[in-house]
Amino acid sequence: LAVNLPAPLAKAAETPLALRFSNTVDPGAASGGALRDTLRLELGNLVQVSYLRDLSGPEPRVLRGGIGVMEPAPQPATGVAASINLPRLVIDEWEATADRLFGAADTREAGATGYMPDAIGLRVQELRAGQRRLTNVSAGLSQEAGVWRANVDADQLNGYVEYRLPTRRGGSGAAGGRVYARLARLSLPKDETAQVESLLDQQPASLPALDLVVDNLELRGKKLGRVEVEAINRGNAQGSEWQLSKFNITTPEAQLAATGSWGVGAGAGVARGVPGPRRAVMDFTLQVADSGALLNRLGTPGVVRGGKGQLAGQIGWTGSPFALDYPTLTGQINVAIDAGQFLKVEPGAARLLGVLSLQSLPRRLSLDFRDLFQEGFAFDNLTGDVKIGQGVAVTNNLRMRGVQALVLMEGNADIERETQDLRVVVVPEISAATAALAAAVINPALGLGALLAQAILKKPLTEANTREFRVSGSWADPKVERVERRPEQDTAKK
Repeated sequence: LAVNLPAPLAKAAETPLALRFSNTVDPGAASGGALRDTLRLELGNLVQVSYLRDLSGPEPRVLRGGIGVMEPAPQPATGVAASINLPRLVIDEWEATADRLFGAADTREAGATGYMPDAIGLRVQELRAGQRRLTNVSAGLSQEAGVWRANVDADQLNGYVEYRLPTRRGGSGAAGGRVYARLARLSLPKDETAQVESLLDQQPASLPALDLVVDNLELRGKKLGRVEVEAINRGNAQGSEWQLSKFNITTPEAQLAATGSWGVGAGAGVARGVPGPRRAVMDFTLQVADSGALLNRLGTPGVVRGGKGQLAGQIGWTGSPFALDYPTLTGQINVAIDAGQFLKVEPGAARLLGVLSLQSLPRRLSLDFRDLFQEGFAFDNLTGDVKIGQGVAVTNNLRMRGVQALVLMEGNADIERETQDLRVVVVPEISAATAALAAAVINPALGLGALLAQAILKKPLTEANTREFRVSGSWADPKVERVERRPEQDTAKK
């Protein structure tokens, strides 16, 4: 006999395996008692199964039962309990087997589900569910009224998880089910992060509502602190939309608070009644207590020292909400950071932050203010607005003000290609006259040109030994060119 079941129950016909099955009717039925029987099955030393059934109705009804897989079968007072101890368990294979034997989960008849366990004690050395892999798993699971609850401890996570099965009808995300979790820790290693990011590359038929809290989240070896997620699945004219009502990340160095959505974006296809590509949109505020320590936590150490303030704005991209798609990235961000210092790092190591550090200036040119940048520029504040379109970040009012110098910057940086084209103005001597420039409001609609062209600033800028540069090329190997300015240029621009 061949057995077409997942491991460890799969068996070829030529492989011997002891099998014992018995069906015993309760003797009490002969004296007028309730008609009952007991089913027992033993498969070698792999499986023990027993069920006590009520036979008085039109169909047998399971009163209680026990299933043991490489463990003795438990004997619960009511319901069906299972005790499982396996070296490896693939959940998807067993779900497919259950669908084949008993039908899909939402169409199974009560008689079939009566044989399924509603409480499970599980010990597994390796467990796979979808693309997720857990090791050294110990869990207690229970099921009641379409809700599975589990206390889980594994190398990668620890805590409580609850899953409400999808329903055919219902609003507020009920149709897609609901996942509720309170985890003390969760680790997503590097080899699994890409799989998580691609989970929603294609729109699934339904998305579960989420209510998740993880006290300690580790992603690709980076400890991200406490994470809170609340999301719900709602339908609209173009299909379902996943609304993110809360996405908070809290560390000692910073706090991120965000909301957003993932659904069909506006476009020509939608106007014609054809669903377009799904787009993720997020509104966020990042309060930073120590930007240098935050970057160190995120895997970019030794780039910035100190720095506190805020980044706020909105970004959006096409595709999965779990993975930024740089070519379609759009949005706007306001930057306001105080009391920090860009540190000396190798070119390219800090990637986009290397654009702001301006270390390429003293490396390429012999300037009389070399000491301002060579060992890292200290700033009192860094402010500006950034617009992003198709993965290209553009600013025309970025300003860094320090004790010894003022830096004004406008231009663009291609995030996908890691290139830049920037105009940088450095005022190395801050006086009472040039302080007005440091305090002036730069209109993002007009940019630096209008500010620098003001006649009242022309003479102080000249006296302050102001220098202008064009920085282009790649982030790793920037090209720096000195722009010679003539006094009449400012007059003409005015």
